[in-house]
Amino acid sequence: MSRSARIAGFGHHVPGRKVENAEIEASLGLNVGWIEGRTGIRARYWAEPHDTLSGLAAKAGEMALQQAGIAREDIGLLLLATSTPDHLLPPSAPLVAHKLGLAKAGGVDLAGACAGFIYALTFADGFVRLHNKPAIVIAANILSRRINPAERASAVLFADAAGAVVLAPSDAPGHGILGASVAADGGGYGLIQIPAGGSNRPFADELDITETRMTIADGRAVFTKAVEMMSRCSQEALTAAALAATDVSRFVPHQANARIFKAVGKSLGIADDRTVKTIADYGNSSAATIPLSLSVEHMARPFQSGEKLLLAAAGAGLTGGALVLGT
Repeated sequence: MSRSARIAGFGHHVPGRKVENAEIEASLGLNVGWIEGRTGIRARYWAEPHDTLSGLAAKAGEMALQQAGIAREDIGLLLLATSTPDHLLPPSAPLVAHKLGLAKAGGVDLAGACAGFIYALTFADGFVRLHNKPAIVIAANILSRRINPAERASAVLFADAAGAVVLAPSDAPGHGILGASVAADGGGYGLIQIPAGGSNRPFADELDITETRMTIADGRAVFTKAVEMMSRCSQEALTAAALAATDVSRFVPHQANARIFKAVGKSLGIADDRTVKTIADYGNSSAATIPLSLSVEHMARPFQSGEKLLLAAAGAGLTGGALVLGT
């Protein structure tokens, strides 16, 4: 029997501390309006001292599970896309599954940077189709604890958030992933990175703390490569789905920078009013931006049966990809 994986529930969560641009512009000595003009961001949410990655993820997952109405014991897999787990070891996914009461689910972290949700959703879709069991995909990050507050390129962009979707088996062929394309370009490996803290440059007493924080080496190169990768993968995913850009009802891009996703939409020929935008109010939370955008959009304008959604992302690694989803 041919089986598909429908999205049964959406969820999202952000911490309680809202940070307006004025606070960051003042600390960096930037003119009023500088951040919004270059990124499209007006505000973002940053974690408070008591917040944890697993806590944010669990709250987004709880919302998605409640919306899906699926029994906890039926969930077979939890995938957590994050670059900021609670600890380097163990993975955070088992803890999130425990917090959600998923006693019979497997759980593992997936480190795909900004494209992490695209990859995690691809893997979960395959799991649901193969095993006929529901799965939950959560993407979450606390990037405010990983930025260098003195580095303008990263300090103005990054945010904290979590987003989640529940996938359930379906007999309808128009549900789930209809076309996919993933990409990697290790030639741009050093463009966005945290230099130290991994096995290549482990923690040490003499290590400068700034070496354990995120840095963007060349913002112009990131822009160019991200637009190219997201545009190419989107076109390949549409081709795989035997669809044209005009068939896309809503384009849900990674909210990296408003200029990036506007350029991608323009290259694909997708009208601006079909692009889902959350960057102004929520900033860039890496892998979490797409599922957060899906959840926020679904609350405002519920997705209707038969819609075709295009998701696309690119980020550190460089990793990227695009999916065409049927609702």
